[in-house]
Amino acid sequence: MKAPSPARAVAVRVLERVASDQAFADLALDVELTRRVLSDRDVALATELVYGTLRWQRYLDWVLAPHARRKLDALDARPLAALRMTAYQLVFLDRVPAFAAVNDAVSLAHGRKTTGAPEFVNAVLRSFARRGTREREPAPPADPVDALAVRCSFPTWLAARWIGRYGHDEAEALMRAMNERPPVTLRANTLKRDRDALADRLRIEEQIGSRPTSYAPEGLVAEHGGRPDAWRAFIEGHFAVQDEASMLVSHLLDPRPGEVVADVCAAPGTKTTHIAQLMGNRGRVLAFDPQPVRLRLVDDSARRLGVTIVETAGGTVETLAPRFAEQCDAVLVDAPCSNLGVLRRNPEVKWHRKADDLATSAGRQREILAAAGAMVKPGGRLVYATCSLEPEENEEVTLGFLDRRRNFRVNAPATFPLTLEPGGRLRCLPHRHGTDGFTALRFVRWA
Repeated sequence: MKAPSPARAVAVRVLERVASDQAFADLALDVELTRRVLSDRDVALATELVYGTLRWQRYLDWVLAPHARRKLDALDARPLAALRMTAYQLVFLDRVPAFAAVNDAVSLAHGRKTTGAPEFVNAVLRSFARRGTREREPAPPADPVDALAVRCSFPTWLAARWIGRYGHDEAEALMRAMNERPPVTLRANTLKRDRDALADRLRIEEQIGSRPTSYAPEGLVAEHGGRPDAWRAFIEGHFAVQDEASMLVSHLLDPRPGEVVADVCAAPGTKTTHIAQLMGNRGRVLAFDPQPVRLRLVDDSARRLGVTIVETAGGTVETLAPRFAEQCDAVLVDAPCSNLGVLRRNPEVKWHRKADDLATSAGRQREILAAAGAMVKPGGRLVYATCSLEPEENEEVTLGFLDRRRNFRVNAPATFPLTLEPGGRLRCLPHRHGTDGFTALRFVRWA
């Protein structure tokens, strides 16, 4: 048997690490791609296999189960990854020859504990491959919520939350949107050129087409093709890779030239540099992060983009905030959260999170927001944002803050590119807006 394709070998290794070590897929994939020299075509295939398999993991287990004589979750991580990855190809990728996908899976299926793993994988996949499209789905679970969660490949607890909040049809639309390939969205660095000029450069240099984003004035949606961080325009600092919802958060903050602005959860610096860009690189941007390695990413990003007004400081918000008490015109709290709004880009998160994690996240978010509020001067603005749609991490945190800090009130802008919810909250939803899932609210300190 010939060696498996490099793309499938990389994908299985990444999926194995995600399952066994709870690694982040994007970081694990970057590590594997730096260890090998792959063609652009193989990089694209490996990326598709990793993210597609993770998005549809529960659905794939469901359709594979009738062909297996043992429970799939009893397998080692590697043969299970090979099974899921190959089922994903057979179900979702029409151009992949079934025999090649199955042969590579068998070659890659050796497990440390599962005896006879290659033979088992071979038997399951050949049985599955013989089934037609209409024959592949077994009887769904009797419970309608569980059945929808399986078909949409989501944990039942999360599907139940969204059905309760949005209703069955919209919850299904949200889950299916979360399973789509996300767009490649770029933020033109207007300190150097506008987005029209950037679009022209990408078309000429990289043969990459693009279109303007729907809401953010500096955003472009680029065609998929290669790695944006390898394009000359990126290396020369003419754009950053950033989702449109993330751009809108900085616009909600409304940073202005000459102001003192703080980003208290700054790494890796995407919003930090956007803030400086909106300020015309005039004023002062304070960037905090407790992890020195991640804080260096902020410096690197500012340097690449030609931003000179960012001052990084290592430490928690609670330890750093007293040095800047009531000194800031605007403060952004882009709080660490469950990441359940960015499942298009981080699909492994839905398999690692539990409902109890939301309360843990909210506790830390309250602490950060309270410390950040002390940095805002009278008349200054404070934005609290998460890449989550969950009330525990958003409404409950901000309502608690307003109860404790009576000198703050909600301060919705009079006009905004995307319609805000009643009460002034920004809510970006993948199935409605084509963006990542983000929630944000702006306050003003009035005394």
